[in-house]
Amino acid sequence: MPPEGRREPLLLLLLSAALAGSEGPAALARWSLRGSWRLSNGNGSLVLSGDVPGCAHTALLRHGLIQDPYYRFNDLAYRWISLDNWTYSREFQTLFNVSTWQKVSLIFEGVDTVAEIVVNNISLGRTNNMFSRYGFDITDVIQEVNTIQVHFLSAIWYAAEQSKNHHAYIVPPECPPPVQKGQCHVNFIRKEQCSFSWDWGPSFPTQGIWKDVRIEAYNLCHLIYFSVASHYERNSRQWSLEIESDFDVVSSKPVGGLVTVSIPELQTLQAQAIELRPGESSIRLKINISKTVALETWWPRGHGNQTGYNMATVFIIEGGYKIEKISKVYFRTVELVEEPIPGSPGLSFYFRINGLPIFMKGSNWVPADSFQDRVTSKMLKLLLQSAADANMNILRVWGGGVYEQDEFYDICDELGIMIWQDFMFACALYPADQSYLDSVRTEITHQVKRLKSHPSIILWSGNNENEAAIACNWFSIPPAEMSLYSKDYVTLYVKNIREVVLAEDKSRPYIPSSPTNGWKTVKEGWLSHNPYDTHYGDTHYYNYLSDCWDWTTYPRARFASEYGFQSWPSFSTLAKVSSEEDWSYTSNFSLHRQHHAKGNDQMLQQAGLHFKLPRGTQLLENFKHTIYLTQVTQAQCIKMETEFYRRSQSEIIGGEGRTMGALYWQLNDIWQGPSWASLEYGGKWKMLHYFAQRFFAPLLPVAHEDDGVFYIYGVSDLHLDVELTLKVSLHPWSSMEPACTVAKEGVAIKAGSAAAIYKEPIADLLRRCGNCTRQSCVVTFYLTGGGNLSSPSNYHFLSSLKDAVGLQKPQLTVSISQVQDHFQLVLETTAIAPFVWLDAGDVPGTFSDNGFLLTEEQRIILFHPWESTGVVELEKSLSLTSLTDIS
Repeated sequence: MPPEGRREPLLLLLLSAALAGSEGPAALARWSLRGSWRLSNGNGSLVLSGDVPGCAHTALLRHGLIQDPYYRFNDLAYRWISLDNWTYSREFQTLFNVSTWQKVSLIFEGVDTVAEIVVNNISLGRTNNMFSRYGFDITDVIQEVNTIQVHFLSAIWYAAEQSKNHHAYIVPPECPPPVQKGQCHVNFIRKEQCSFSWDWGPSFPTQGIWKDVRIEAYNLCHLIYFSVASHYERNSRQWSLEIESDFDVVSSKPVGGLVTVSIPELQTLQAQAIELRPGESSIRLKINISKTVALETWWPRGHGNQTGYNMATVFIIEGGYKIEKISKVYFRTVELVEEPIPGSPGLSFYFRINGLPIFMKGSNWVPADSFQDRVTSKMLKLLLQSAADANMNILRVWGGGVYEQDEFYDICDELGIMIWQDFMFACALYPADQSYLDSVRTEITHQVKRLKSHPSIILWSGNNENEAAIACNWFSIPPAEMSLYSKDYVTLYVKNIREVVLAEDKSRPYIPSSPTNGWKTVKEGWLSHNPYDTHYGDTHYYNYLSDCWDWTTYPRARFASEYGFQSWPSFSTLAKVSSEEDWSYTSNFSLHRQHHAKGNDQMLQQAGLHFKLPRGTQLLENFKHTIYLTQVTQAQCIKMETEFYRRSQSEIIGGEGRTMGALYWQLNDIWQGPSWASLEYGGKWKMLHYFAQRFFAPLLPVAHEDDGVFYIYGVSDLHLDVELTLKVSLHPWSSMEPACTVAKEGVAIKAGSAAAIYKEPIADLLRRCGNCTRQSCVVTFYLTGGGNLSSPSNYHFLSSLKDAVGLQKPQLTVSISQVQDHFQLVLETTAIAPFVWLDAGDVPGTFSDNGFLLTEEQRIILFHPWESTGVVELEKSLSLTSLTDIS
C-alpha cells in the first residue's frame, strides 16, 4: 500500500483510469487445452484420440471401438473400460514469453477422478475428487514445447483400496444390491455416486477430464472466484449487495488498488480502495442500492418476473493492471420458515420468497447422462424447459449425482426454477478420517463459491437420506457400534460441511439431510430418532403395495420432497437400445434393465388393482400395451398423491397438514429403462409429465371422497382472491352426453390456499343424475371465470376402470394439418375414451395435451416439434391408444 500521503492522488488516478476504460498492461494470459488429446489404456494396447472434455467411454464410442454403451447388455460387456487405467496426453506450445509473467498455472475445472498430473516429466500432484477445482503452479516447469500426461487410476480399484485401508471399521454399504449390477465402495471416492449404479441407472464409472483445462499466466494477482449475493434490511428497507472476490496474489508485498462497481439501471456507481495481501486474499464489498430506485425482485416461476441487472465490476491494481468482471445480479430473499402451527404439534416447514409463502411444485433432478460430456446445452435447455412447461417452480438437484454445470443454473435463473441443492452424498455412510474431510471441505468451498450467486438456489442440503439411514438402521449396525457412525455423521455434515457453508454463504438456509426434521433434528443432536415425522421438516415416501388411489395411505407431511412410482419408457425410446428378441415384458433384457427389486412385478400389481392387464397373443403388441399401462398407472398414482399434497396446504387434520411442497421422484432419466422419471432419456414426455402440467396448474380443482362424501377443493397459487364458477358433470361411460351438469357460481377461491368448494354425499350426487351408478359414470369438473382465468378439466373415478359398466371401444381418428411451426391434430371419437395417448414415435416434440379423458366428440390438439418435420412424417409415426385398446 502506498504511504498515506500518496493514497488520495493514486486513488484519483486509478478511478479516472477505470472510468476511462484504460486498458493498461494485460492482467492475464489464458488459453484452453480443450480439444483432441492422445488416449491410451494401461498396457498401451489401445491408443486413440480422445476429446477433452470427455471420457474413455465416449472416445472409444466415437472411434467405433465399442457400440453404444446403453445398447442391450453393454453395461456389463464394457466393464473392462472402467477397470483399466487410462492416460490422457498431449503436447502444447507456450504462446507467450514466460519471463514476462510472475506465475503460470495449470487449471483443471474437473478431473474424473483419481489421477496423477505430469508436465514435462515432472509430477505436479494428484487428484482424487471429481467435484473440486485443481490448480498447479507450473512457472518453473513450463517450456517452449511441453508434454502433459494425466495418468488415471480405475475408480473401482481406488475405492476398493481406500475401503481396505480403512482398518478401524467398515463403512456401509460395501456394495449395492445385486439387482443394480453395480460396483462396490462408492462411498470411499468423491465421485458421482450413481456412476457405480443406482436403482434407475447403470454402472459406468468413467475416467476422463470432464471439464475445462487451461493455462493461466498473470502478474501481481489473479481473480479466482467472484460472487454476488443480495441482502434486504427490513428495518431500513434497503437492498444491498455483498460482492466477494478471491484473488491469488503473487506479489511478495501487499498490493493496493481500486474497485468500481457500476449498475446503470439502478443508478449505482461506487468506488472503493482495496488492499490485497500476498497469497490467497479475499475482498468483500457491500454496495448499498438507493431506496429511491425502482428495483424489481427475482421471482420463482408463476409468481413474477425473473428480473436481473447487468453489473460491471472493475479492479484497477497498482501498475495499471485492470481486471473486469461483467455479471448479472438479482434481488430476492429466501427464508425457510419453521414456526409453531395453531392446533398442531411440531413446526411448519415452508419457504418464503421475497416475503411470500410459496407452494413448491416440482421434481428431483438426476444426471442427464452417464457420460457428462454428452450433456449438451441443447439437452439442458430441453429438459429444464419441459419442467417449466409442466408448471414446475422447483427442482431438487439430488445428492447422488453431480453439481451441475454453470449453464444449468443460468437457465434456472432465467426460467424462475428454484433449486434445492444437495451436496453429493446419498444413501450411504461415509468415512470421516482427516484426509477425506479435507477433500470434502475443499469440494464444498469450491462449489459454494461457484454457485452462490444464483438466485435460483434457495437451499443447501447436506445429503440424501443419510440421517434416515442411521435412524432406521438400514445397514443393520449393531447397537453398540451405532454411536461411532453417528459421530462420523455429525463430524461430516455439521462440523465440516455446515461450517463451510455458514462461512461462505449466509444468504440461504442449510439443512443437514433430506428427509430431516429441521429444528427438531438440531435439538436431537443433528440425528433425529424419526426423520420421517410428519410434524416436522420434509418427508420421502414410497409405497408400491398399497392402492395408490387410496389417498389415506399418504403422509400428511409438512413438505413432500420425494415420492413416486415406476413406469417403462415408450417403445420408440427402448427400440434404440434393444433388439426384437427383447420386446417382451419378461425378456432377459426387460429383467436386466430393471434395477429395482421386484419393480416389474410391482408395476403390474398396482395396475391390476384398477385396470385389466394385457392378455393378447401378439408379443410385441402385448409389450407396447404393457408399457402404456405402466405409464397410465404411474401418472394416475402420482396425480392422486400430488393432488392430496396440494389440497393439504391450508388445513390441519389430526395435528398434521400445512403441506407446502410436492416434489415427485424423478424428473429425468439417465438411460433408456424403467424408472420413476416423467421425462424419458432424450427428453420425450411420458404420460406423467402431461399429467404434471395439469396437476401443477396454478388454479386447480381436486376431488376426493371421505366417508361417503364427495369433496372438491379449489387450489390456487394466484396472488389475488378470485370468484369463479365451478362446473361439475357426471358422464355415463356409454354416452357422449353428460347425465347431468351442476354449475355453482360465485365460488370464492382465496389466493395461495386450498379449501373445500363443493361437498355432497356420493349417494345424493348419483341419485340426482338419474341412472348413474359408481360403475357406470365418471365425474368431471373445472373452474372458469372472466377473461383467461380457468383451470384444467379434472376428473374423479367412482370405481376401478376394470369394473366400469358401459365403457365401449371408441373409433378414434385424427387428421393432421400444419400451421406455421406447429401441427394441428383434429381428434374425433365415437365414445368416451379414458387415457387417450398420442405417440409421435421418433418425431421429437410435445403435444398441447395428452393422456386425457376424452368426453367430447371432437378435440383439437397441437403438436410442437423440436426439429423440422412434415405432415407425412408425423402421420407415419403417430399412433393412438386408449384404455379400451388393452385386451
